[in-house]
Amino acid sequence: MNTGAWMRANLTTQGYRLSDGERRGLWLGLRFPTALCLALVVMGLALESALMIALMVPIGAVAGWSARHPFDHLWNHGVRHLVGGAELPPNPTRRRHAFKLATLWLAAVAALFAAGASTAALVLGGMLVAVCGLVTATNFCVPSRILAWLDGRRRKEAVA
Repeated sequence: MNTGAWMRANLTTQGYRLSDGERRGLWLGLRFPTALCLALVVMGLALESALMIALMVPIGAVAGWSARHPFDHLWNHGVRHLVGGAELPPNPTRRRHAFKLATLWLAAVAALFAAGASTAALVLGGMLVAVCGLVTATNFCVPSRILAWLDGRRRKEAVA
């Protein structure tokens, strides 16, 4: 599978239905929210800051339970005009479910830091950084892939 087809498949798994032209036009914009979150989480982990990680939880909650990630608004109303990018579409349901999982993950990391379990927080946070880094770099979203697999299993069971 070529790179373009693989990227298209990754975005389709997240729930996007984009033409190749739309996908190419959104290559940076779709990465912006996760890249900014990634940078903030890495900073919070480096500082071992329960507060900084906890401040990311409401951002993730808004991203998971609304059609727009808060950082989508930064992109749509500011950054895209500076870089000549396309406006981001609303986030599909499966991508929002991934944000919900990230919200719980962030809350767990913050709680571990607050409880003094820094090593466990860093391990769990490191795993979050790896998953977020993967989706930012390649659009391959591990939670979306798992949800797609579960959806496929449910469909097969319903047919059987």
